[in-house]
Amino acid sequence: MRPLAIDLFCGLGGWAEALIAEGWDVVGFDIERHVYGDEKYPGTLVIQDVRTLNGAQFRGAALIVASPPCQEYSYRAMPWSRARALPPPSNELFEACFRLQREACAAAGRHIPIVVENVRGAQKWVGRARWNYGSFYLWGDVPALMPTGAAFKSQGINWSDRTKRGQDFTRLAGLRAEGRKGAGSGAECWQNNSRNSSRSLKRKRWSALIAKIPAPLAQHIATVFRP
Repeated sequence: MRPLAIDLFCGLGGWAEALIAEGWDVVGFDIERHVYGDEKYPGTLVIQDVRTLNGAQFRGAALIVASPPCQEYSYRAMPWSRARALPPPSNELFEACFRLQREACAAAGRHIPIVVENVRGAQKWVGRARWNYGSFYLWGDVPALMPTGAAFKSQGINWSDRTKRGQDFTRLAGLRAEGRKGAGSGAECWQNNSRNSSRSLKRKRWSALIAKIPAPLAQHIATVFRP
């Protein structure tokens, strides 16, 4: 019997691709369906606001993974007066992940591990991450032994470039340094994003690709927690 993983804020399915490859069944939850040509979520997808879920329905899961939106944290980490003047971000989506875990554990009568991914800038608001894989920071039941070979450093950002304002620099810089296949360089992402409105399909595709969990990280988590 294949173990079940719940994928919250699943996007294009970076977690799911590795989980499925390692023998898991995966059910993803998101508020929209991301389909860009042949690129789409690889598991079972439920269109629903994560905040409306009850964790008891996940009593049969063996793992919960989550990547709540990071824009509020990323923007407040920018060195601009407008960003620093903003009120504290809402942690509602981040906290919903752990609420669902608590409810699932209570219903199952056992511990169900959770791994939550976000950006470095979230630490100021939600507490220190337990590990990071490049620009992907992790909270929750992070294994003691984690992959380090693909960790990377950003190559420097021109903060004065006004075309880049409001974008997720943490992930874009990490993506450029890592050179992830299929998503292009950080510079290419910036150029494409700056030419398209936030509502354009092309920009949404770039954002979804940038947010995908790196395959080595997802594969490691899938392997470690497989029953």
